[in-house]
Amino acid sequence: MKADPMLKSLLALAPAAVLLTTLSAQGPSPQEKIAALKESLAANQAALKQYSWIETTTISMKGEVKKQEQKQCYYGADGKVQKTPAAGAAPPAAKKEEPARGGRRGGGRVKENIVENKVEDLKDYMEQVAALVQEYVPPDPQKLQAAQAAGHLTVQPSTGGVVVLQATDYVKPGDSLSIGFDSALKLSSYKSTSYVEKPKEDDVTLAVTFGKLPDGTAFPQQILLDVKAKQIQVKVTNSGHKKGA
Repeated sequence: MKADPMLKSLLALAPAAVLLTTLSAQGPSPQEKIAALKESLAANQAALKQYSWIETTTISMKGEVKKQEQKQCYYGADGKVQKTPAAGAAPPAAKKEEPARGGRRGGGRVKENIVENKVEDLKDYMEQVAALVQEYVPPDPQKLQAAQAAGHLTVQPSTGGVVVLQATDYVKPGDSLSIGFDSALKLSSYKSTSYVEKPKEDDVTLAVTFGKLPDGTAFPQQILLDVKAKQIQVKVTNSGHKKGA
């Protein structure tokens, strides 16, 4: 699921100074702003690929925590995040098989099977949600380029010097993506709204809070995922980053 889950410090590297000059200049065109922001995202993503980290995922249903797990994460040679169970993580408990005793026990087994099927259906659905989230986090400069070419990418000024990069039809028709940068080109906000199969019926909203590593690289410190149709909330926390691992 997952959500997996990653963007660039806009001050740590030399290109950041160039980007800051571009966005702070009098009257930069929207195309110049978009180009600068896309460059900053690509640079941050490249820097983040040098790290490994621990991902803690907490899944809640109707406000009750149902599952929590930790995974060791790093970028593989193919550029995709690889995940393995974190050291010390407990494996899933094996289910004990009990002999049927007939009568009411048989009816109980039928009910158990129904519940298990529902859980399995939910698991499959959440795997679809996780795959969907990976389409949005981290944002893909190539997808942003495609959105710009289609006229679906804009830059909107906001209060306090914040610049917001907004994309629609980014992955699916009718979806939206909003990435906020402050006046120093630091990532300040990230939100997306999409859906698994049908808009309005199984909407998925995503909000990301960013942290910064010692070298200035920005990373998604906390990801909050809300699957309203299933009354499921997923919180992903990334920590323990190690460079060169």
